[in-house]
Amino acid sequence: QVQLAESGGGSVESGGSLKLSCTIAENSDRHYCMGWFRQAPGKAREGVASIDSDGFSAYADSVKGRFTISLDNAETTLILQMNTLAPEDTATYYCGVTVDPTEFQLYRTACPRDRVASPHRIGNWGQGTQVIVSS
Repeated sequence: QVQLAESGGGSVESGGSLKLSCTIAENSDRHYCMGWFRQAPGKAREGVASIDSDGFSAYADSVKGRFTISLDNAETTLILQMNTLAPEDTATYYCGVTVDPTEFQLYRTACPRDRVASPHRIGNWGQGTQVIVSS
């Protein structure tokens, strides 16, 4: 079980910015798929941005050009920089990771390079952090 802890959520006006961070307690020698996901009230959890251990990232169409996912050099903190926020970005944001201990590149199934990762492929979750964007 990978321990994850998100921080950085809050309330902001439309057009503003927030930075989410997720600390990850995991052996970075293994391959992985990591990502940010969100769930609005009454809606299913959806992928926002994902990145794999090869450094390939993908984004949901709704956030392309506004959000940026990155990992620090130590690969212990996953960051989501959110700019030009809109009310429809209001949701609880979750950090998620799937670790691949095999040599079969299963992490590429979790993190396809042509689209954002699906929450159904994620095995470990943080507790979530709320983002509220007011108009």
